[in-house]
Amino acid sequence: MPKISPLMILPPVLFAGLAVLFYTGMQRENPNALPSVRIGQPAPAMTLVALGGAEKLTAEALSEPGVKLVNYWASWCAPCRAEHPNLMALAEEGIPIYGINYKDDPDKAQAFLEELGNPYAAMGADESGRTGIDWGLYGVPETFVIDSNGVVTFRFPGPITQRALESQVRPAIEAAE
Repeated sequence: MPKISPLMILPPVLFAGLAVLFYTGMQRENPNALPSVRIGQPAPAMTLVALGGAEKLTAEALSEPGVKLVNYWASWCAPCRAEHPNLMALAEEGIPIYGINYKDDPDKAQAFLEELGNPYAAMGADESGRTGIDWGLYGVPETFVIDSNGVVTFRFPGPITQRALESQVRPAIEAAE
């Protein structure tokens, strides 16, 4: 009988382990969902600089009464441009939206808003990305719903399309009220 080397057993064991990992990963409710540790937590502190002549976003603004949105965006972000009309519509409805410009050139950010309009009640620039890290940002655009107590109740990664607005964002806003 030939002697079995531990190296001969290793490949099937590794394959079985990977198969179990893939299988359990596929059993999640929504495999495309990105988890957020911020849900149910107060909005984190922000280290922002003023952007243009706009009112600077402060932590106090996020604790004011009423539901509000925090939207991370950048002028270099094509999906940000695609979602912008929906943000403008929400702002016109009276929903306060606070913008955080993420790792962007201030002049290009200003040009973006001059071209497409400014839906933000206040905003700031996250030049270093530190605030994005504190919020658990995966990328831009990304939008958070904040309730009257300054608590994050919902996170939407990616551009807010018309479908996402109606099926996910509006219900999250209503639930936060």
